[in-house]
Amino acid sequence: MLARRTRVLPGFGLSLGFTLAYLSLIVLIPLSAVFIKTAGMTFDEFWTAVASPRVVASYKLSFGTSLLAAAINAVFGLILAWGLVRYTFPGKKLVDALIDLPFALPTAVAGISLTALYAKNGWLGQFLEPLGIKIAFGPPGILVALIFIGLPFIVRTVQPILEDLDAEFEEAAASLGANRWQTFRRVVFPTLLPALMTGFALAFARAVGEYGSVIFIAGNIPMVSEITPLMIITKLEQYDYAGATAIASVMLIASFVLLLAINGLQAWTSKRQGRTS
Repeated sequence: MLARRTRVLPGFGLSLGFTLAYLSLIVLIPLSAVFIKTAGMTFDEFWTAVASPRVVASYKLSFGTSLLAAAINAVFGLILAWGLVRYTFPGKKLVDALIDLPFALPTAVAGISLTALYAKNGWLGQFLEPLGIKIAFGPPGILVALIFIGLPFIVRTVQPILEDLDAEFEEAAASLGANRWQTFRRVVFPTLLPALMTGFALAFARAVGEYGSVIFIAGNIPMVSEITPLMIITKLEQYDYAGATAIASVMLIASFVLLLAINGLQAWTSKRQGRTS
């Protein structure tokens, strides 16, 4: 008679029930409250709240800068991860530790620090301002803040894949006559692409909802540098709870659609990579 297999974790039913209950309390119920509150509005009230020129401008700024910041981080985060994994240099452990600084640093502190750095009389701003480059108190400042808080997501998702990547594949490609660019493009990059897209999605999701580090450096000028989270806070301060939840629901749906598209593309890439390997 075969010995009964023992499992460390409880059975499927109990595990699934606990998972669904926990997910409902933490995620589903709070998110459903947003839609329930919004459902109490008429269509005209909803459209007025979510489609005013000031709110639409905040959508464009929030999503546009978030996508751009995630794309920039995807490029330079990959380069940084590559340098940390493939090379040894003085201060490497310090640089590796600094990557996680945006995770540990309070967002308000990050915003104040970036503002002090890029303001007109800041350490860097005093040299950029005479050149006509204004970072703080405008959209460029928002972009800098979103790059700062999103960089660790790219590095930390790509770094383990690079560490596990066997150098023999690159050596085999080189022995077959491939140059460095061809080896990277045909051998290394396809392996890194799923992790890179995961980091891109995480960095984008974090940037869309970021408030603390942006609010100080943005300038908060209506129609110019006003992000959507600030619009939600403004509605709440005016006791317009329905308007705040209406804007939040639009942000939630748009973010979900974009993340779903990114995850779908990632799954398609992984599937295609599996067929070709």
